[in-house]
Amino acid sequence: MNHATGIEISRDDERPVRQGPAETFTGQVSLKPLFDPNDVRNTSAAQVSFTPCARTAWHTHPAGQTLFVTSGTGWVQEWGGTKQRINPGDVIWTPPGVKHWHGATDTTAMTHIAIQAFVDGRPVDWMEHVTDDQYLDQRTQ
Repeated sequence: MNHATGIEISRDDERPVRQGPAETFTGQVSLKPLFDPNDVRNTSAAQVSFTPCARTAWHTHPAGQTLFVTSGTGWVQEWGGTKQRINPGDVIWTPPGVKHWHGATDTTAMTHIAIQAFVDGRPVDWMEHVTDDQYLDQRTQ
């Protein structure tokens, strides 16, 4: 199909949910792909759901990332910064190369849509896990 001239519908039941891999997530995380790059779009998106205490590992995005919180309450933190609470309707922009993590709070689940562009064939560079001490640090905004 020529994506530039025809409408493409990605049916919900054709995009199965998978568990977030233990190499890049802590706790129970489910990933639902929404769309991938194609011949005219270099972005991808996924719906990511975190149970309480679940979170990403530290990571960066070569072209940045936009998150849109759809339910629950979560936290996002930039390396060296303070944890910030995120709520439904919040849109979070993380610039290219900024080391960060995001996930649910310790008492509430959270779901967000994550949108990121690909650079040199990759949308993310994963790093070390967020430790429990880093995650539970009480300093928040």
